[in-house]
Amino acid sequence: MAYNYFTYYTEIEEYFCQKRGAHLLVSTLDWAVIESWQKAGVPLEIVLKGIDRAFEKYDAKRRGRPIKSLLYCVDTVAQVADEAKEAAAGRPPQADAPRGHGPAYSAADIARYLGANAAALRLAAAQAGKPALAQAFTETAEALDALAAQPSTAVTKNLEDLERHLTVFEEKLLAALTQAAPAAELVELRREVERGLAPYRRKMKAEQLALIENQFLQKKLFERYRLPRLSLFYLPAGAPPPAAEER
Repeated sequence: MAYNYFTYYTEIEEYFCQKRGAHLLVSTLDWAVIESWQKAGVPLEIVLKGIDRAFEKYDAKRRGRPIKSLLYCVDTVAQVADEAKEAAAGRPPQADAPRGHGPAYSAADIARYLGANAAALRLAAAQAGKPALAQAFTETAEALDALAAQPSTAVTKNLEDLERHLTVFEEKLLAALTQAAPAAELVELRREVERGLAPYRRKMKAEQLALIENQFLQKKLFERYRLPRLSLFYLPAGAPPPAAEER
């Protein structure tokens, strides 16, 4: 698996800032948009083409202020994805071309990442203040340690399968967090995401809205308890794993 698979987030963020002409801190809602694309399996090249198209449409209208959010690109990314599906219809299957150039992750990189996340989860368990959450955090930490302890060949043999395990762990953590959160907090988070989505809601499909809302909720709840994101998408090459509050 080429490195671009796991730098999906940072490449989109950097490309968006490049198109905008200035570095802009990507908001929680923007990260939820990127995560919704990743969860939906939208290829990186499709996202970048969709961002290009969004800026072309925006520039054609000669609007003065620059685009501030990736939410403006959701519709055009969906358009490009639909066009790619139509263009591929009826074609014979082709071997996947390598995506990008650069070093793949080593077993040691992944083991360190899993171990660091396990340590962060144990710290969160000690500070959780709720037995059910502490148990969920500790169980996930133990599962990560078990994965990290596997032989190096087992760790790197099938990164897609490893990612599936990490996705399941995140889903179980989110379920525990949602169960433990007061209803008032969840309602306020829903209000926050609805306010952010309001200007773009009419241009987005129901499934797009649902994905973004769910990713926003997950990010906010993970940040509250200082939980790390477990996906390998959060492991930049040559860099330590980011803390939850940094993403």
